[in-house]
Amino acid sequence: MMNIRQSAEDYLETILILHERKGSVRSIDIANEMGFSKPSVSVAMKNLRENGYIQVDESGHITLTQMGYDVADKIYERHKVVSEYFVLLGVDPETAAQDACKIEHILSNDSFQAIKGQYEKLKGEQ
Repeated sequence: MMNIRQSAEDYLETILILHERKGSVRSIDIANEMGFSKPSVSVAMKNLRENGYIQVDESGHITLTQMGYDVADKIYERHKVVSEYFVLLGVDPETAAQDACKIEHILSNDSFQAIKGQYEKLKGEQ
């Protein structure tokens, strides 16, 4: 998997979340979810499409390619695990989610696996 920018990871993660929530995703859904302008989202979608992360059909519905899904799934898993781990440690859920959003992009795989292991251990003790 190639290295991509944090903003691209955020867009891919948002597409995955919206797809799970709504079933179909259009640029306006992404703009509304992320609080960005439609033109900004359109530029980002063009870049993601040209780099093989998404496909856009003639109706404007956006789907992740396998490569896009792999990136989105990795980031989303990191977000969920880190956020839930922080909550288990006593951090306010909103703060935990905000911190996880920052950390999910820079965390090494080794560190993430260690956090995930501790999270699963703590979760199992509850």
